[in-house]
Amino acid sequence: MNTTENILDRRLNAYRADLAEAALKGQVEAARFVEGTPARLAVPVAALRPRPDLAVGIDTELLFGEEVTVFDRAGGFAWVKARQDGYVGYLPEAALSDAEAAPTHRVVVPRTFVYPGPDLRFPASSAFSMGSLVTVVGEAETRGTHYHNLPDGRAIVAGHCLPLGSWPSDDYVAIAARFLETPYLWGGRSGFGIDCSGLVQLSLQMTGRSAPRDSDMQASGLGAIISREELRRGDLVFWKGHAGIMEDENTLLHANGHTMTVAREDFEAAVRRIGWLYDMPTGYRRPTA
Repeated sequence: MNTTENILDRRLNAYRADLAEAALKGQVEAARFVEGTPARLAVPVAALRPRPDLAVGIDTELLFGEEVTVFDRAGGFAWVKARQDGYVGYLPEAALSDAEAAPTHRVVVPRTFVYPGPDLRFPASSAFSMGSLVTVVGEAETRGTHYHNLPDGRAIVAGHCLPLGSWPSDDYVAIAARFLETPYLWGGRSGFGIDCSGLVQLSLQMTGRSAPRDSDMQASGLGAIISREELRRGDLVFWKGHAGIMEDENTLLHANGHTMTVAREDFEAAVRRIGWLYDMPTGYRRPTA
């Protein structure tokens, strides 16, 4: 086996003994290399797992309209790589659509309902998270409320979306604060449930900036290294297995398993509380523009 393969992160590189993504040819050994085919998420949220087994814990989540590259379909699962952050894993094949039209708008509120037509009095059929990508094919107004019409006849509130290329804020901390009291969910990356690194990633994403998915990835390469004494609003604090956002020089904003929510916490108190389980912070970083 090529020794390079031993150091390739399987979270970001799609390779198995029988199949690998074409970009890894010459770096790993596999029986076959493929380019993959594009598809989009056709459900509000889909869990991405390291193995094709619904009993396995999730690594992350993908949102409606997000694009993936599909390398394999078998046993009701698809083996994919997310375009947004390059994460690799398995999700139910039924969560994908090969025929979804190119998105035109992005959901910019933590959650929004999807209605069978442009009327808030209709029973909602589902809900989309912030970051979901939708295709708007028309506009409607009912009793003064404006709606975007979707290709399948459903509708969402127009004020909850922005055209692609527009962002709700350039302050990602303000975006993160909009998720306060959202339930904590290991691997979560949506307004329905989110984890510590998911909060960092999604909040930055909603200002037009990219970020790796997991806290170890963020701690090793997101922005610039700073010292504890330099901490200010927008800086990141990392522990082994945890990440938090400084809302100001004294306040930490983080999705955490202590409150099981996205919560504000006095930073020094958080350091003491987290220390008994995760030891002291391992590093501090400042995301770049």
